[in-house]
Amino acid sequence: MNQVKTAELEERIYQDYATVAGIIVLKNGQLQYENYFNSCTKNSRIHIYSVTKSILSILIGIAMDKGYLKSCNQKVLDFFPDYTVKRKENAIQNITLGNLLTMTAPYKYKYFVPYIKYFKSSDSVRFTLDLLGGKRQIGKFRYTPVIGPDILSGILTRAAGRTVLDFASEYLFSPLGITVEKSIVFQSKEEQIAFNSSKEISGWVSDPAGVNTGGWGLTMAPSDMAKIGQLYLDGGVWNGRQILPSEWIKESTEVQSKWRNLSYGYLWWIIDEKEHAYAALGDGGNVIYVNERKNLVAAVTSLFAPRAKDRIALIREHIEPMFENG
Repeated sequence: MNQVKTAELEERIYQDYATVAGIIVLKNGQLQYENYFNSCTKNSRIHIYSVTKSILSILIGIAMDKGYLKSCNQKVLDFFPDYTVKRKENAIQNITLGNLLTMTAPYKYKYFVPYIKYFKSSDSVRFTLDLLGGKRQIGKFRYTPVIGPDILSGILTRAAGRTVLDFASEYLFSPLGITVEKSIVFQSKEEQIAFNSSKEISGWVSDPAGVNTGGWGLTMAPSDMAKIGQLYLDGGVWNGRQILPSEWIKESTEVQSKWRNLSYGYLWWIIDEKEHAYAALGDGGNVIYVNERKNLVAAVTSLFAPRAKDRIALIREHIEPMFENG
């Protein structure tokens, strides 16, 4: 990439995407662009928010491949025989792993998510199970950014007999050379606020019961995220080793549910069906973007700011065109 194009891209970032922490672009498996902003470096670890969901999707696929889980059709309550349904309901009894993966599970709250109670809960899985179900229809898309994916994390914890972080470290992070140092349990609101703005914490948030968060709470560097993207682009193979079944990648990045003009797979957003482009998207502007047709991966970490400008627009309109002929 020539210096003029580089300068134009970085001027665009400074003007319109001022919270970007780091960007890595891979084309045909080769590094094309890497840069860091806002006093960040290649060693900075940023809270990637809902990108965590897509990492969890990978882990569910690995767990199915290794026999810890059987299929997306398994009922959620089958994994929690000790859980007592508070009142007789058909909905919660019929919700499956697939419903959680595709955001098509109903919940009892209407509009206002009980975040404060959630963050104060000592058992996020049980707290979320109490909200699962209700009178709404199973199969209708309802995005749950925080409350919801923890149930999948709890299922994986029970099925594998270890924490999600330990499972990920063995089967995903270590093979890819990704380091996530520890589980993190917040002792106060102030600790959580500090975590969200930190550039140096390596870890995955956990509730006091030992279950890592499913929808947020993981920190990564752009290089870690780029590896995840390249793993998907290469059909689940890393250094000649099949880490994840290619069938799971195909299934999880195809349209499984829809909301208005947005398409969703298994905790991945579908960006362009024709080019088979899809992304893991996290609040504040954190992205793993994969375009299979163009053989391109872009990873973006960002410091949190509310209502961050769409990073997919940055990638599609300003980064991808720079590598059309690569």
